[in-house]
Amino acid sequence: MNPGGLDTTAAALVALSHDDVRGLAELDLVRTTVDLSRLIDRLEAVRVAAVAEIDERAVSFDTLGFRSVKQWLAANTLLEVPAAARILALGRALRREPDVADAFNAGAISGEHAALITKFCGQPPHGMPTEALPDCRRLLLDCAANPAATTMSVRTCISRLERIFESDELPPSEDSDRNEFHASKTLNGRVAVKGDLDAVTGEMLLTALSALTKPRNPNDDPAATRTPGQRRAEAFAEILRRYLDSGDAPIEGGERPHLSLHVHARDLARTDHDHDHNHDHDHDHDAWLSRDRDADTQNLFGSSEFHGKDVSPLPHLGPLTIATARRLACDCHLTPVVMDDGVPLNLGRTTRTVSKKQRRALIARDHGCAFPGCGAPPAHCEGHHIHHWADGGPTDLDNLVLLCRYHHRLLHHSHWEVQIGADHHPSFTPPSLVDPYKKPMPANNRAGPHAA
Repeated sequence: MNPGGLDTTAAALVALSHDDVRGLAELDLVRTTVDLSRLIDRLEAVRVAAVAEIDERAVSFDTLGFRSVKQWLAANTLLEVPAAARILALGRALRREPDVADAFNAGAISGEHAALITKFCGQPPHGMPTEALPDCRRLLLDCAANPAATTMSVRTCISRLERIFESDELPPSEDSDRNEFHASKTLNGRVAVKGDLDAVTGEMLLTALSALTKPRNPNDDPAATRTPGQRRAEAFAEILRRYLDSGDAPIEGGERPHLSLHVHARDLARTDHDHDHNHDHDHDHDAWLSRDRDADTQNLFGSSEFHGKDVSPLPHLGPLTIATARRLACDCHLTPVVMDDGVPLNLGRTTRTVSKKQRRALIARDHGCAFPGCGAPPAHCEGHHIHHWADGGPTDLDNLVLLCRYHHRLLHHSHWEVQIGADHHPSFTPPSLVDPYKKPMPANNRAGPHAA
């Protein structure tokens, strides 16, 4: 090893520049890429061991302002806290499983496979005798060390072992103590969901999703061309929305769960010519908005707490575009908070923009999604302000239309327009790319021979 802690080959790899890589011959480039990958695996194993050693020594990070090892690691590297937590968890598990640690440190198995094997060894099947654990560990290590090994193949091997050692106790597929559900923020501001559920919980989830993900005829519903994965994601969002709307959610901090959003009045109340197609909403979700003391009285909400242009923050996931903020603010509970240079001065009374009676009237008029050719059932739809409420639009039937979430997004992110005619029913004007003549189209329940 050289003084820097790396052997000659590793040091040469680390010293490579982007220009060096571009100048390599094809065969050397292939070899270098493989060597770099092996070096990264080797260094990752060393990092896992180092983090575990820091944890074992109980280094006091609280004096440095960090509550835990994972927070310290994330703050001093490019890692996010969930990724740092996974490294720490693997390091702790490998300390309990030296055979698995040896295979991981030698580069024979990946970190993901090492985590699966240590989890099995830490929580073996209830019916497995203690003396069988070494053989099972060896079998799993052989499976993971196969060059063609995948996470699925290792999981399959674990499942077979669990079935072999099934006992009179609950089989692994029905053991709810093994359930896990992870919801991690990603670098691009989204949430990655991953879980492992017992058969009964999984059946409940699949049953709930099934009713909302039935394939539909593309000729009847433009949204029917969405992939199964997209339909499942929309169904999951619908389940969450209905749960929050039900009023059955437990109280947290003295109130029902709600979405919390801060947005400046100047952005929320932006007119159409300033920001096209910002007339969207989400049904019955609570949005917390702040009010600038010096703002115009018509511009009801705003905040000096967040000064970014065209963005508004959520507590968990950070910034949203103003377009989405306007959609959330269209049909929700709104609580004005009087602000002065970011300091809350007064909390206003929660106001509901679309009442239950108005929603029932909307359903009676539109019968479901009013977008031409859709007709999604009312339970999947939301009341939408045509002239946005924050821009002074009234909350009455002549300024509301029922839309499903798909066509709500479409209306928001395209040049489709909606109007209420003299007959007090909505009509839709397509963009010129759809119809160069932009001929208005009647609402779904108004098209056809049975229209009134």
